[in-house]
Amino acid sequence: MTVMQNAAQRAARRLLRDFNEVENLQVSVKGPGDFVSQADMRAEASIREDLEKARPGYGFLMEESGASGGDKWTWRWIVDPLDGTTNFLHGIPHWAISIGLQRRLPDGTFELVAGVVYNPAANEMFWAEKGVGAFVNERRLRVSGRRDMLEAVFATGIPFAKVPAVQRLPFARTLGALMPQVAGIRRFGSAALDLAWVAAGRFDGYWELGLKPWDCAAGLLLVREAGGYATDPSGAEITALDDSVSVVAANPAMHPRLRQIVAEAVGAA
Repeated sequence: MTVMQNAAQRAARRLLRDFNEVENLQVSVKGPGDFVSQADMRAEASIREDLEKARPGYGFLMEESGASGGDKWTWRWIVDPLDGTTNFLHGIPHWAISIGLQRRLPDGTFELVAGVVYNPAANEMFWAEKGVGAFVNERRLRVSGRRDMLEAVFATGIPFAKVPAVQRLPFARTLGALMPQVAGIRRFGSAALDLAWVAAGRFDGYWELGLKPWDCAAGLLLVREAGGYATDPSGAEITALDDSVSVVAANPAMHPRLRQIVAEAVGAA
């Protein structure tokens, strides 16, 4: 955990300097609404350097440089050096560094064992270790205790230009079914922070389809260690973290209903 937090904090110092000069950044376009900046790539290189030095031989799965370290890894870092890049490039102080640690078990299954989601702008370090619990800085986290959907606030990711059309209809159906039942639905632009905020009880639940592993690896563990549920829409636990990940995360009271609504929307679409 010390290695992960130190790597995130070192990368964050440069990111914060770049954030304060965001208008001067040279930005290249990967696709509509999906940007990558020099800041993003420098942060990834910094995090990789620190993690590789501390734990040589571990595999990597990183947003910009992809997978490395061979297929037979036992331990793998899953890293998003800047989750919420669009927020970052628009001067919105809601973005994070996400680092997850995944282990391959002898039977060929996988488990998430540690995770960090760091929001430098707010200086909030969300972290979790399997079996130890979830924390923000030094304060222990618990998911919310709300049970009434009419009092609940949920987070999601609204599809944008790059998102395939096949994912838009399930989202619209979920939104249409959920809106009349809840106090509010938010879209803040960082999946990693959305999950961390579920763990902190700020959101009562969160759903999104078609995430990348680096968007959610650390956040999934945070929710689970804070007493919540984080599954796919069918209710299955997410462990392998394949190329596309669909997530439904919530406190124990809200998860069954939210999962049902999302699953029905996916099935109908």
